[in-house]
Amino acid sequence: MNLKPLCIRDEQLEQSILKVEDLILKFGNLMALSGVSMEVNQDEILAIIGPNGAGKSCLLNCISGFYRPDTGKVSFAGQELTGLKPHRIAKMGIARTFQNIELFTGLTVLENLMAARHILMKRGAVSSFFFFGPARKEEVAHREVVEHIINLFEMEEIRKKVVGSLPYGQRKRVDLARAVCMEPKILLLDEPMAGMNVEEKEDIARFIIDIFEIKKIPVVMVEHDMGVVMDIANRIVMLDFGKMVTEGTPLDVSQNPEVVRAYLGRKLQ
Repeated sequence: MNLKPLCIRDEQLEQSILKVEDLILKFGNLMALSGVSMEVNQDEILAIIGPNGAGKSCLLNCISGFYRPDTGKVSFAGQELTGLKPHRIAKMGIARTFQNIELFTGLTVLENLMAARHILMKRGAVSSFFFFGPARKEEVAHREVVEHIINLFEMEEIRKKVVGSLPYGQRKRVDLARAVCMEPKILLLDEPMAGMNVEEKEDIARFIIDIFEIKKIPVVMVEHDMGVVMDIANRIVMLDFGKMVTEGTPLDVSQNPEVVRAYLGRKLQ
């Protein structure tokens, strides 16, 4: 994959939007996260890497409210998230995708994207049911946003197709687009390229860069494909056995002996 790495000035990386402090998460005697602390800056794509079972998805689940850590703190834009329900965290501006695609398979692509706009809609059920006046104007406004995102993700040809009939790669694209439809302030992606071929990975990598550059949305990405990570991430955090091993630029991380021994198996060029 030959994608141009993103270059972000040091002064741009000073503003932290998400902070994780000393997270501990246990499942019985299993320590899923052990004192994990990190920050996500406003102007970066942060990749989280590590072997299977390292705690990467658990970390995203703690941030988005699906897991509640035993101890520690998660704060977003200065507000603490720890203990909040997932829907409240989503309304605050944190959107995410999952390893397993969570779409409405009986609805069309357009309907799935419109469903993501629900948390942004202000009109009540009664006015929406009769669909006139302000409710109609709101629906039109949200539809315009969705059409723009359909164009951004190059999904014009599949916009009216039922999601359950689409091949895996296109469903992953719809999943990513649906998260963007929520107009997030930060985007969490859990293995967005898992199970894809090279061409599909290149497309998703390009869309992630577009989200970051055009939409100005910082991205936290859990990903196993180190070629993609090295191409598009500004900074990398590595976890192993629930602990943070290292963090730094792609070059620094690829040369870290702990990373080479625990995950990469060799230095990346």
